[in-house]
Amino acid sequence: MKKALLIMIILCSVVSQAQELKPVPQISVSGEGKIKVIPDQVFISIAVETKGTNATDVKRQNDMTIEKVMQFITKFKVPKSDFKTRSIALNPQYDYEKKKHNYNATQTVEILLKNTADYDAVMDGLVEAGINRINLVEFKSSKLEEYQSQARKLAMKDAKSKAEDYVSVLNQKVGKALTITDNSQSYFPQPLYEMRAMKAAFSDENTPKETIAVGELTITAMVTVSFLLD
Repeated sequence: MKKALLIMIILCSVVSQAQELKPVPQISVSGEGKIKVIPDQVFISIAVETKGTNATDVKRQNDMTIEKVMQFITKFKVPKSDFKTRSIALNPQYDYEKKKHNYNATQTVEILLKNTADYDAVMDGLVEAGINRINLVEFKSSKLEEYQSQARKLAMKDAKSKAEDYVSVLNQKVGKALTITDNSQSYFPQPLYEMRAMKAAFSDENTPKETIAVGELTITAMVTVSFLLD
C-alpha cells in the first residue's frame, strides 16, 4: 500500500512539473560581418627538386642549389625568423621500363615577406638561384586578429538587426542571447603560376616585373544566434 502510494506521489509530481514547462519564446538568426583590407604580407612556399640516377649526386646537386637559394634570401636581408626549411626528402623511383632506380631529392623553403612590394624582386632572385617549384603564394595581413575581431562584432550586430526586423511586426522585443555559434571560415586568395612562364618572364629584361595584383583580402565572420523574445 505504501509502495503504491509512493509511486502515485512521484507520478503526480512528474505530471505537475511537465505542465509547468512552457516553450521559451525565441528566434534563431544568422549574421555576417565583412572587413576588406589591403594585405601587407606575402607567405611563399618554394621548393628545389632534383632528379637523377645516383642518389649521392642528386642529393649533392640539390644541396648546392638550396645553398644558393639561402644565400640569396640572406643577401636580400630577410630576417632569419621569417624563413625556414620546411622539409627535406630523397626518394627512390623505380623505372619499370629501364628496370633501374632513379632518385628524386626535394627541399622546401618557406618565406614570409613583410612587404608585398618585395615580392617580384624576391621571386626573380629565387628563380635565378634555381628553384623549380612554387607550392604556395598566400596574401596575409599583419593585423589579422584585429580585423577578425571587427568582423565578428559586425556579424553579431547583423544578427541582432535581423532578429529585430523579424519581431518588429509581432509587437515583441529581442532579449538576451541564448546561444551563439561561430560559423566563420578563413580564406586567403592564392595566385597560381606556371614555372615555365615565370622563367620566361624573368629572363626577358624588357618584361615588367609586376606579376601579381594584390587586391583586397575579405575577412568574413559568420554567426548563428538564438535570442530570447520579450
